[in-house]
Amino acid sequence: MGILKEKDKEKVANIFKGIEKDVKILMFTQEMECQHCEMTRTMLEEVSGLSDKVIFEVHDFVAEADLAKKYRVDKIPATVLSGDKDYGIHFYGVPAGYEFNVLIEDIMDVGKRDPGLSKEVMAELAKIDRPVHMQVLISPT
Repeated sequence: MGILKEKDKEKVANIFKGIEKDVKILMFTQEMECQHCEMTRTMLEEVSGLSDKVIFEVHDFVAEADLAKKYRVDKIPATVLSGDKDYGIHFYGVPAGYEFNVLIEDIMDVGKRDPGLSKEVMAELAKIDRPVHMQVLISPT
């Protein structure tokens, strides 16, 4: 049984027509999946099936520890979006509810290789000369 409703699949498939370049979704889980890992994998399988430009890979957090470390994944379920490079876009937990729209928007941004920011903002960001770690925590309450 799927997670997405048919009308939602149709909307996302239509949105994904705007993807210009391949987007890779890497999902980190483990051999004995937790409930949230299984739900995340199922949802990402459905999402990736809506466009041939979206490539989905499942990786074992324990067995592929070096790959997890490369992407700075330290917990599961983890979803990493990448294109020509790793853009640092990670989701931990199930990207459902409000986070689902963010997931779709991020897939589109990676697929267009354009974050949608002004030239002025991009110029300011280019001045950052050391690693920055940002986290956004979300709660329905």
